[in-house]
Amino acid sequence: MNQYQGIFKRYETKYLLSEMKYKKLRQKLQDKAIADHYGNITICNIYFDTPEHLLIRTSLEKPVYKEKLRLRSYGTPSPEDQVFIELKKKYKGVVYKRREKFDLLKAEDYVYNGKPLGEMTQITREIDWFMQFYHNLQPAMYLSYHRIAFYGVEDPQLRITFDSDILWREDELWLECGVWGNRLLEEGQRLMEIKIPGAMPLWLSHSLDELDIYPVSFSKYGKAYQQSLQSKSKERRIGDLKYA
Repeated sequence: MNQYQGIFKRYETKYLLSEMKYKKLRQKLQDKAIADHYGNITICNIYFDTPEHLLIRTSLEKPVYKEKLRLRSYGTPSPEDQVFIELKKKYKGVVYKRREKFDLLKAEDYVYNGKPLGEMTQITREIDWFMQFYHNLQPAMYLSYHRIAFYGVEDPQLRITFDSDILWREDELWLECGVWGNRLLEEGQRLMEIKIPGAMPLWLSHSLDELDIYPVSFSKYGKAYQQSLQSKSKERRIGDLKYA
């Protein structure tokens, strides 16, 4: 396997930006942050959940502890490409992420069909436990977005990401089916995430204050799930009126 970071522990704070505030903040970042290895790419995910959507419904209740499982690729993968199986947990505001890299077909065999991975590590044991605990997991949603990512010049552990063109769908739930779906954000909006192991640098805090940029509670999967419920409710109302 290539060297990559498989374990993360950090604070993640989210902000919704207009195009104007995004451009102003980018100017302030010019001497403070550098584009990272995945600096400009489309990220594709399949989120797994129970048939009753237990994981996302629990998450939306904002509990002290929550968790999710997803299959992730950078760009639309072909069968021989490598993808990540990721287990993400959040406890008292701290995000813990575990991930392992596999060929697409092997990863799909595991998360879709339950075929053993064969390679056992501490991370795969944690993922195995999660899969067995939620024994009826199934693909629930596709989510993709275009990401521009930076790391801090003075503190490389600081990551700042900007996501746009966030798309979701509930059919054709395979990474290899490509990037398409329903839009999650309004035109011109971007979702920024600041990820850091400890306190935010003062220069960044001051920049956010100057631009009136404030944290928001935002889950891509959660927001898409809520949009899906609203869309289905609207369709039912239209159907009821049609046959009334």
